[in-house]
Amino acid sequence: MKKVINAGIGGRSFTVDEDAYARLDSYLILFKSRLGSDSQGEVMADLESRIAELFAAEVGNGQRVVDLPLVEKVISQLGLPDGSTMPGPELQDTAQKLPRKLYRDPLDRRIAGVCAGLAAYFDVDVVLVRVLMLVALVAGSAGFWIYIILWIAVPKATSPEQQCELRGLSPSAENISKFSKA
Repeated sequence: MKKVINAGIGGRSFTVDEDAYARLDSYLILFKSRLGSDSQGEVMADLESRIAELFAAEVGNGQRVVDLPLVEKVISQLGLPDGSTMPGPELQDTAQKLPRKLYRDPLDRRIAGVCAGLAAYFDVDVVLVRVLMLVALVAGSAGFWIYIILWIAVPKATSPEQQCELRGLSPSAENISKFSKA
């Protein structure tokens, strides 16, 4: 019989067995030690939120306990901020290239981030998209209306997870730390 612990992770409550809790705690301590001091609290909050999402997807609404194999799977999927792997037993990384989602990119915006978002979505140079949009604007009013419609219809990527989705990256700890506000 194993002991279980009720733990709050990313604002959600989970029942975690004692071994899994110790492994997760050591991972979070190691992760925090490898982060720079810039925006450390925000990155850790984003990381815990992502861990909670992954646990919720696996555990579901039932009363299943988060066990050591699930924690190992999540740790191997997220990694560490410097790109290295967590020491100790690990499972195969099942992360795959995710489909991209269209967002406006506020990190590289000139007006509303529409061109930067399109460039990141299609994985082309942002200058090319801006030149094509400018040509469409000069050639007629269609470029103006296309830009306005996209500005209204396309949501802004406000979180690091959305920045990862825009670029087709998995929302791992390393990728989340790239897009956290400094």
